[in-house]
Amino acid sequence: MKPRILTVIAIVLAAALSRLIPHPWNFAPITAIALFGGAHLPKQWAYSLPLVAMFLSDLILGFHPEMPLVYLSFLLIVAIGQFVSQRKSFFRVTGAALVSSVLFFLLSNLGVWLVGVFYPKTVDGLVTCYIAAIPFFQNTLIGDLLYTATLFSGFALLSRSWSALRESATA
Repeated sequence: MKPRILTVIAIVLAAALSRLIPHPWNFAPITAIALFGGAHLPKQWAYSLPLVAMFLSDLILGFHPEMPLVYLSFLLIVAIGQFVSQRKSFFRVTGAALVSSVLFFLLSNLGVWLVGVFYPKTVDGLVTCYIAAIPFFQNTLIGDLLYTATLFSGFALLSRSWSALRESATA
């Protein structure tokens, strides 16, 4: 396996392990992992690695009924990362992180509304669910931006120092 792919996988696994360290609610690396993996890994790795990371950490943290929509959100975020990979820039990566945060917010809270018992299965119930989730969105957004910046900029710095990590070295 090429050094670039091995390095990206190692970075992703290290970030995934940080999900097991105590942290504020919704301040987690998985969105950034999906975005970063989508931008830097071949498709089979890009789509499987975030799901494997989620599943392994969910084995420890626990499963929940919203998992299908949560996992779907990460698959869609990988696709956003693949779009970013075509031309990485600060603004594209930041925009992708923002869109990914909103996507996760929308899908995960849709899951809470669909399978939960706290909100009536009406449009008002869905709106109430989203409104109730807004305080958690702040941590999601901050965590996604911080982890995305760390993964993308850290890998860019490593790539400058180690030519085997550059995309042209793998072409």
